[in-house]
Amino acid sequence: MNSLPLKIDLHVHTCYSWDSATTLKEVVVYAKKRGLDGVAITDHDSVKGALKLAKKRNFLIIPGIEVSTKRGHVLALNVTIPIPPKLSPFETIQTIHDVGGIAVAAHPTTVYKGGLRRQITSNFDAIEVINSSSFPFFLSTCLGRRLAVRLNLPQTAGSDSHYPSDIGTAYTIIDANSEVDEVIQAIKRGATVPFGKPIPWKARFRNAVST
Repeated sequence: MNSLPLKIDLHVHTCYSWDSATTLKEVVVYAKKRGLDGVAITDHDSVKGALKLAKKRNFLIIPGIEVSTKRGHVLALNVTIPIPPKLSPFETIQTIHDVGGIAVAAHPTTVYKGGLRRQITSNFDAIEVINSSSFPFFLSTCLGRRLAVRLNLPQTAGSDSHYPSDIGTAYTIIDANSEVDEVIQAIKRGATVPFGKPIPWKARFRNAVST
């Protein structure tokens, strides 16, 4: 079967994250509204929402977690069991690999979101070079791209959305069939192109007020 370009937001939070209000139903509704083919559910240190939503058969859901390590955040994609928080980045990557997932460095160069910075090595499977929530957006994107090129790692993008309207602000075009395992293998081999823009300031202010 020939692969088709898929448009996937690889960093989405739901109400199973302590800082998000997005319901599982809203994830699918807004993702489809944004023209996405799928999303990765990456709640903070929890896989519960991802597993519930993955049961939906009419939309591609990649189960994942945003893991809080000792030195920053790591996106664990294609995992169905919790990854222990507060491990070192190296231990976290190893644990993710042991359970069949891939490890993506989340917003590695941003100022305030727990970027890994010097903890990033070629042990990662990919680097999130575009994160719509990052600040300063254009600087962190530029630095993220440089880092990925230097380490020769695949590049991804995700909205890091915590509210429904932010879903799809950033996304990754992936050359793969619409199956989770196929998408994961495509990311590993670098069949990805990241796209995205920052979450507008009006939306950031709205989100801050409503939190």
